[in-house]
Amino acid sequence: MATNEAAILHNYLLLPARLPTIISLQEFTSLFPKSQQSSPQIRSLYRDLQQQRNVVVDGVSQNIDAQVRQGKALRREVIKARREAELEEQDDEIEIERTLFGPTSNTLQPKQHTLLTIIPDMDDAVADMEREIQIMEQEEAALLESIKLAVGNMSDLRYGRFSNPNLKDEVLDGLQRMQDVCERKT
Repeated sequence: MATNEAAILHNYLLLPARLPTIISLQEFTSLFPKSQQSSPQIRSLYRDLQQQRNVVVDGVSQNIDAQVRQGKALRREVIKARREAELEEQDDEIEIERTLFGPTSNTLQPKQHTLLTIIPDMDDAVADMEREIQIMEQEEAALLESIKLAVGNMSDLRYGRFSNPNLKDEVLDGLQRMQDVCERKT
């Protein structure tokens, strides 16, 4: 999703969605009977509605941001796939067609950057890489914990500390049965 699309969604969905934009406290109060308009519960009710509305608006904002990230990732994947396809398949006819007629909608148009346009793209790339690094660090921590647990369990075996106190006898019985079977076969 392009930045202008995100701005449109923010402006269209979020700016007019706040409760004070829709109805002011005075207008809200005027909806009640005259005898109840001076009640402090009306203000409390308005604040509660405002809080509920803010939660919904914040959720919509997060969804817009998620869609922006997803759109950028999708665009990167499409560009990557097109580049890989171009590397795999260098068709002479397509090259001649490009030379004669110029690029078409099917060909990848390289984006011409200026100093003002490359900085936001680089910032986005940095943010994406930082997210990927964070995910990799979480995976690394989970793997390290798993390895530590496995090493701890092996240490228990080495020093004879078993969670099942009958394990030693069960293993010896199993080995004895295996030895008996092997002796019968020979």
